[in-house]
Amino acid sequence: MTDQFPENHAHEKTRSVTVERELPHPPEKVWRALTTPHFIEDWLMKNDLSPEVGHAFQMSGDWGAVDCTVLEAEPPERLSYSWNAFGLESTVTWELVPIPSGTLLKMEQRGFKPGQGQFYAGARDSWPAHLGNLAAFLDRMD
Repeated sequence: MTDQFPENHAHEKTRSVTVERELPHPPEKVWRALTTPHFIEDWLMKNDLSPEVGHAFQMSGDWGAVDCTVLEAEPPERLSYSWNAFGLESTVTWELVPIPSGTLLKMEQRGFKPGQGQFYAGARDSWPAHLGNLAAFLDRMD
């Protein structure tokens, strides 16, 4: 007799949300906007990020908080951190690619499991707006 409800769900596929945006700013400037707490607060939410591998931090909004840990920090090319909240265990990765007009910014949030459609839809709908906020912030930033 086979177990109809296996405990190991490792074979289940996870989904990811990817957003790309060309920004007319150099990667170093985009990196500062992605890694400086008071800048991040302007375009995303309150936080105590420090771009050092192993640094644990929180992002918080009026709806609650996200627990994060820096997984990769390679200025000004790549930043990755865990993004865990309300049962969602995911990873957010930023890649900054220099292009003639500035920076191609790629953001991927991966790790949405089956049954986490609400989290997936929320991320899919909100990250483009957050990147829009980031672009507007970069235009104002010195």
